[in-house]
Amino acid sequence: MFSSSERILVTGGAGFIGSAVVRALFRNTDARIINADKLTYAGDLASVAEASASDRYVFEHADVCDGKMLSRIFRTHQPTAVLHLAAESHVDRSINGAAEFIRTNVVGTQTLLDVARSYWSELDGDRKQGFRFHHVSTDEVYGSLDDSGFFTEESAYRPNSPYAASKASSDHLVHAWHRTYGLPAIITNCSNNYGPYQFPEKLIPLMICQALDGKSLPVYGSGRNVRDWLYVEDHASALITVLRRGRPGETYNIGGSAETANIDLVERLCSVLDRLHPDAEGPYRRLITFVPDRPGHDFRYAIDYAKIKRELGWHPRETLEGGIEKTVRWYLANRRWTDRIRSRNYDGRRLGLVASGAW
Repeated sequence: MFSSSERILVTGGAGFIGSAVVRALFRNTDARIINADKLTYAGDLASVAEASASDRYVFEHADVCDGKMLSRIFRTHQPTAVLHLAAESHVDRSINGAAEFIRTNVVGTQTLLDVARSYWSELDGDRKQGFRFHHVSTDEVYGSLDDSGFFTEESAYRPNSPYAASKASSDHLVHAWHRTYGLPAIITNCSNNYGPYQFPEKLIPLMICQALDGKSLPVYGSGRNVRDWLYVEDHASALITVLRRGRPGETYNIGGSAETANIDLVERLCSVLDRLHPDAEGPYRRLITFVPDRPGHDFRYAIDYAKIKRELGWHPRETLEGGIEKTVRWYLANRRWTDRIRSRNYDGRRLGLVASGAW
């Protein structure tokens, strides 16, 4: 793993996946960690509190679109690698306001690439040879599957939402900076993440929080849309493995082997809540409500992660059953965190309707 001589710049390190990466680097390596985050509505430094007092960790309040700030961060901290996770990530928000997704995910990635390339080009010897730029992306760039098949690293890009289009654009930029300028860049595309510290606009924490508040559990359309679920700590492990051992110019898909229809997932969450935190009013599934579908809702995502397993030896360790149990227990034990986040940044209202509407 990474030694004390390594300095890893994590963009978006106060977000959901980014903070899991920061925690994993702090717990499992000796590397120094530079966390650069804008602290938007979804960023929270409480998620990296365990690292904050260490001399191995430093926080930089920074926007990836600010080239001057990024240049200062590179000059000051001299990173040996970049893990780029800073992004707008919620599909529903992208439907209501695509501009911020284009700004952060496309312009921000291009700005970071330019600063990283300038910095890398001035390195020499082993420092230049060992530098890596790891861009973290999503399976949504591949579009939608029907009942069969899997996304592979060779799948064509067919993004269907503004969010997916912005991430596809950023993937293409990273690939181009590698091919054109030689920047030693790697791309990973992952399936749906879940776990501790996820902002409660996303499906799993939203269902948990709504259920605990006795509110409706909104399921889009028929609820038969399928997602492959990846526990966030498994994802963090995969990202560190790719950063350490992945080959520049390559793409690696990261999946959880946990395909589940949305309605089945919500019912599973209800069952776990019934067992761990029973409601006097009755089973939580009574709160399930079917609502108008998301515009352009992709039917199914499924990842073939054979390449990363074969070449780098990574595979998911957490089952969906075990991961859901851990996640529900975490949210039950951290209601003060979710209450603070929701009162400050998100009141639970539905986003992503083309026409105005509510549950």
